Amino acid sequence: MNTWMDTREKVFAYIREHRMLQAHDRVVAGVSGGADSVCLLFLLLEWQKICPIDIAVVHVNHGIRAEAGEDARYVEKLCEERKIPYFLTRTDVRDRAGREKISEEEAGRRTRYEAFEQAAKDWGATKIAVAHNSNDRSETQLFHLFRGSGIRGLASILPVRDNIIRPILCLERWEIEDFLTQQGIFFCKDATNDEDDYTRNRIRHHILPYAEQNIARGCVTHMNQTAELLAETEDYLELQTAEAVNRCIRSIKAPGSALQPDVSSRAQEVYIAVEPFLTLHPVIRKRLLYEEVKRLSPGQKDITYQHIAELLTLFTQEGNRTICLPFGIRGRRQYEQVILTTQASQITKKTDSGMQTAVAMPLWQQRDKDMVPGQMKTVECTLGTLQYSVCEVPHGSEKNQEVPTNQYTKWFDYDKIKKCPTIRTRQTGDYLTIADGRGGMIRKSLKSYFVDQKIPREERDRLPILAEEDHVLWVMGYRISEYYKVTENTKRILKVQLIRKEFA
Repeated sequence: MNTWMDTREKVFAYIREHRMLQAHDRVVAGVSGGADSVCLLFLLLEWQKICPIDIAVVHVNHGIRAEAGEDARYVEKLCEERKIPYFLTRTDVRDRAGREKISEEEAGRRTRYEAFEQAAKDWGATKIAVAHNSNDRSETQLFHLFRGSGIRGLASILPVRDNIIRPILCLERWEIEDFLTQQGIFFCKDATNDEDDYTRNRIRHHILPYAEQNIARGCVTHMNQTAELLAETEDYLELQTAEAVNRCIRSIKAPGSALQPDVSSRAQEVYIAVEPFLTLHPVIRKRLLYEEVKRLSPGQKDITYQHIAELLTLFTQEGNRTICLPFGIRGRRQYEQVILTTQASQITKKTDSGMQTAVAMPLWQQRDKDMVPGQMKTVECTLGTLQYSVCEVPHGSEKNQEVPTNQYTKWFDYDKIKKCPTIRTRQTGDYLTIADGRGGMIRKSLKSYFVDQKIPREERDRLPILAEEDHVLWVMGYRISEYYKVTENTKRILKVQLIRKEFA
């Protein structure tokens, strides 16, 4: 058994080692009324005697237990007696779990940290102190190990993360209870901690005690030492991964544009260049993929080693393939890139006017009446703005020399068009006609053309085309069909110009 003084000095040394608290810090402490958080509060008060800091307390009533109100009153009384600012948050965790389709445990965790952050903002606090202990860290370490985890998960709970500090992470549960007993400090007991409803409770009640009694005495201490070493390793690998991101992560601004660096944490699409990625050490490859998938996933949960292993095959196996991950995240190989994207960014496109979808728009209503020679017409549609006109070809003119080469202005043999062309996106059965090299023409499916031209998959579904039924006259920004080209026999020319490209 340690004396309370031993415990005090152990925690003080831990605070100094990790530089958790400095003079004049303002600290909000999460205090539930249980042994861990009450121990935290009293040790912070002890630290305050040697280092001037301001302390406030946040208590969260989860609305689950009938005695929760008594816990809140006990914590409030502790604060009143010591003139400590007290913040109370009342919430319905079960309702939140149902609304957000998460476990009650996760709903409670989110609620607590939101309450801590809000109190810190309102009070002007620089630090948030929470009461995790060594046993919590070991339980979390096993939880991550059983589910499949990398080094970060096995490092488990960190002593310091951003503005969150854990001063009693160095204490085991028995040390905390000894400290409170020796000091004669009362604490509340949460009956739900004795239940096996939560996975962590089953680890706490069955697995760790068995390991302590039958495998290795002091296993919690040993696991925490390992966690410390892994945390240091994680810090180093994090620096190496950041360098790899700068080498491999790219973004495409528009079809055919150059690759540009883009490491935005808010990016909904992540482009990874295959060649530099494969030069990385396997450890860094996995870490980079995990980091980028995590950026796209809400809550950063349920991404496992197996998901990362599946994504790695996109870099090493031939063929353009797609792999589905949780939260609608997709990974796909596209030539010399692997693209990670969310489902939402695959099916919609954000514009100034909101989310737009492409619909078929006829180029004209009545062919003969609309086609006044030389008169310019305009068609507005969700895919762009087109101007078109029809003109007769003067006798003896050299038509082939007149045809423009601008990729957004095209001429067609008007008399070969029998039905009204529509401006739309691709659909099943679309085809182009191309020269066969022997003076004739052959059909080529639009899908095959897109593949040959290496047009990115996400662009194919929103690239505008001009088509007569399923025969494509023009893939806008690319080529026209051989069949509709102006020849020496053409009598009337349809001139079409795309003057705005909202699809790009």
